Amino acid sequence: MKVLITGTEGYLGCLLAALLLRQGHDVTGIDTGFYKAGWLYNGVDLVPKTINKDIRHITLEDLQGMDAVVHMAELSNDPTGQLAPHITHEINFKGSVRLAELAKQAGVTRFVYMSSCSVYGFSTEPEGASEASPVDPQTAYAKCKVMVERAIAPMADDDFSPTFMRNATAFGASPRMRFDIVINNLAGLAWTTKEIKMNSDGTPWRPMAHGLDIAKATLCALEAPRDIIHNQIFNVGDTSNNYRVKDMAEIIADVFTGCKLSFGSISADRRNYRVCFDKINTQLPGFKCEWDARRGVQQLHDLFTRIELTEEMFHFRGYTRLKQLEYLIRTQQIDQDFFWKPLSNGNIS
Repeated sequence: MKVLITGTEGYLGCLLAALLLRQGHDVTGIDTGFYKAGWLYNGVDLVPKTINKDIRHITLEDLQGMDAVVHMAELSNDPTGQLAPHITHEINFKGSVRLAELAKQAGVTRFVYMSSCSVYGFSTEPEGASEASPVDPQTAYAKCKVMVERAIAPMADDDFSPTFMRNATAFGASPRMRFDIVINNLAGLAWTTKEIKMNSDGTPWRPMAHGLDIAKATLCALEAPRDIIHNQIFNVGDTSNNYRVKDMAEIIADVFTGCKLSFGSISADRRNYRVCFDKINTQLPGFKCEWDARRGVQQLHDLFTRIELTEEMFHFRGYTRLKQLEYLIRTQQIDQDFFWKPLSNGNIS
């Protein structure tokens, strides 16, 4: 299968691209290059040819001959989305819908959109929110995910099959590391400071999924029979991997021995949701999560030990989406619309 992946230089994108290449697929990447600096260790054996381009600049020609598109390249996570909500809307909503329209026009038959369980926002369903549950997005990032799903779904027809992967919150090691997601962040604090000092009481629930399991789910969706994935939503994860933030912190403190753990008061953040993953585990052939939080935390501990992670490395801007974007804006490498700015001696790209 000829697959175009947007966001191949991202935390999840580099894991997915390597997996698809190992499975024999012909992969081309597109990435704007905001996070090139964030390379923590040499952890993938294969990387695809990657076009350095903003998704808002993708053309019909870029998509010609592709069998499938996996769209991952958006402004990721809630703090980044809040940095410039109007740009989040331009990239995450308008850019994503335009890409789907171009893909359909180019004859691409499968379009896999990386959505998020954050669309559930605040849910009290005791069995966890399913794909049929009401959504309650709390942030610009999550609201755009819902809008994209609702805009692309009506495009489905006999020749164009969109699939919406609502990923649980990712964790685990990736060469394009992120330390701004909960388990990775707490593990980094445990290693570098020997202390996890929570600002909240840790009672909110979050569903978690290792980056490699998210990559596996995407591969399964690309290779599944069309009738299984056509215009379907899948929560990506495992029901046993719903954790309170407190639970995650305690697992990390247990693995990172000698780490002091403390909790604060109730947070003003309303996000609190458990998710049901029965659909993906019963209907998507070949999918089953291989990682839980404890195994992923042990992986991080082993990685930090091997690379001798320092506090300076942990706090480096390249591993935190908001810090890196703020740096690019402050140094005037990108403009107010988040496009690369030309220099007097040529273009940064």
